[in-house]
Amino acid sequence: MFDFLHRIASLCRKELLAIFKDPANRVILVFPSLIESFLFGYAATYDLTNVPYALLDQNRGAISTELIARLDGTVIFHRVATLQTQSDIARVIESGDALLVIQIGPRFEEQLNAGESAPVQLILDARNSNTAGSAVGYISAVVDSFNVARVSMVSGAGPPLIIETRAWYNPNLETRWNLLPGLIASLSMIQALMLAALSVARERENGTFDQLLVTPYSPIEIMIGKAIPTIMIGLMQSTIVLMVALFWFKIPMAGSLVTLYIGLTLFTMASVGLGLSISAVSANMQQAMLYTFLLIMPLILLSGLATPVRNMPQILQIVTLANPLRFAIDLVQRVYLEGVGLLTVIHDVIPLLIISGITLPLAAWLFRNRLL
Repeated sequence: MFDFLHRIASLCRKELLAIFKDPANRVILVFPSLIESFLFGYAATYDLTNVPYALLDQNRGAISTELIARLDGTVIFHRVATLQTQSDIARVIESGDALLVIQIGPRFEEQLNAGESAPVQLILDARNSNTAGSAVGYISAVVDSFNVARVSMVSGAGPPLIIETRAWYNPNLETRWNLLPGLIASLSMIQALMLAALSVARERENGTFDQLLVTPYSPIEIMIGKAIPTIMIGLMQSTIVLMVALFWFKIPMAGSLVTLYIGLTLFTMASVGLGLSISAVSANMQQAMLYTFLLIMPLILLSGLATPVRNMPQILQIVTLANPLRFAIDLVQRVYLEGVGLLTVIHDVIPLLIISGITLPLAAWLFRNRLL
């Protein structure tokens, strides 16, 4: 028994030495867990910390002013616009400047003084149903507190304030309405990133890469030949998720397929550029897979797919500007649910162009220098 345990201990020692001897392995064992722990703690939170809202107060009485003062006094709600007419509502919701609009009617105070119920209408940007639902819950708590205070201060106060909600782009606040359009981009990114990262590393490991080098093709031509099929497969993956959303879950698409695929093509190009850069610096498939998994989780956490980017700390919001998935998800959701055109989402298209213009040349440079 002692000899058996000694042999097992020797094998374990040998394996641990093999793992820790490689500096890359030491980094991979510690760095991903450390970074992702901080990302989950700060970025992946469903707690609302920053809810921008716009106000349309058509009454401007003392009661409505007091109600809004209670809301502004919280650390969660921040007024970004004071509207003058109902026609202004669409502008702040469609642009994403405000998560919700609070509308108070012209007879608000008159209805309360007459003993009638007075509604406070909430117009929600329901592209993220979880966030919109949470915001309604917070406002309901503020209104309930206001009702209790008013009943205790005003003898014989009439019926309390009531909340009426209207959810735009997702009338039933269904989670899948914002999740599935986001998956059109995120699932295709995982596939494209993995395929691109393994493309060169696989050939190096199988020994076919040397045969490819003796062909008349230049390194740039080899890279382009590996990028185009991966881009096509990524778009195919996006199409599969799109078909599931449209025909199985019956989520209506309001926008143009042309606009959608222009954005998806730019996004897939950026993802392939990242994947090819990983492949160029990886000595084998194991390294390529480890580097890819190291990159995928932060990209998804910092994309805004599950939790809003505006709720993240300021430093992480800056980091998301280098994440192509952030802009792709916003573009797909707006085109799919809102039906906006290409000019409306140009603020997403331009970053995707910039990221593609950086990652693909970077992959070409790494690819060429690795071959030299």
